[in-house]
Formats: sequence, structure tokens, C-alpha cells
Amino acid sequence: MNRTVGIIVITIFGTLLVVSAVDFKPWGDPLQPASVHVSPRYIERTLEETGVPNVVTSVLADYRGYDTLFETSVIFTAGIVVIILLRRQTDGKGTG
Repeated sequence: MNRTVGIIVITIFGTLLVVSAVDFKPWGDPLQPASVHVSPRYIERTLEETGVPNVVTSVLADYRGYDTLFETSVIFTAGIVVIILLRRQTDGKGTG
């Protein structure tokens, strides 16, 4: 029973993944909204809006600062969870 449910769930998620991947726009398409509207603004106004001469640094630290902070927090939390799940207990109750 549990194995059948697992196979059904994996099949559903796999199908959703494939359907979503097929619907992606071509990578590097110069006519995508991000390439037409957002990127030129970052490139042209970085120095005057942020005071940082490096475009990559200004995007990561100023324009997308909260996004970068939360991504780092998610990766840190995932690492802590992996450590907790994989650690061995030494109190005689077996492995964790």
C-alpha cells in the first residue's frame, strides 16, 4: 500500500516537472521581459542608485539583498537539518 502511494506521488511530481520544463522559455532569449526591462536598468543605473561600481555586487547586495539573505538562510537551515538527521546518538538508544 505505502509503496503504491509512493509510486503514484513520484509519478505525479515527475509529470509536473516534465510539463513545467517543457513550458520554459528558451534560455538567453533577448526578448524575455527580464532581458528587455530589468537588465538594462540594472546595468545603466547601478552606480547612481547604489553607489557600487560592480554590477554583480550591486544586484546581489542592493537590488536583490533580501532574496540573497533568504536563500542563504534556506541553505543554512537545510544544512542544519541534514546534520540533525544524520548524526548518531550515543546514549544507547540506537542510531538517529
